[in-house]
Amino acid sequence: MLKDKKVAILGDRDGIPGPAIEECVKSAGAEVVFSTTECFV
Repeated sequence: MLKDKKVAILGDRDGIPGPAIEECVKSAGAEVVFSTTECFV
C-alpha cells in the first residue's frame, strides 16, 4: 500500500514518536522525506 510513496511523519512525544512510525513505514516500502517528534499541548 505504501510502496514507492513519499511520507512526512509527525510523531507525538506523549504518544508514538516519529522514529517508531518511521521504521514502520520504511518496512512497508515508503520513502521517509521528513520525520519529527513534537510536543502537542
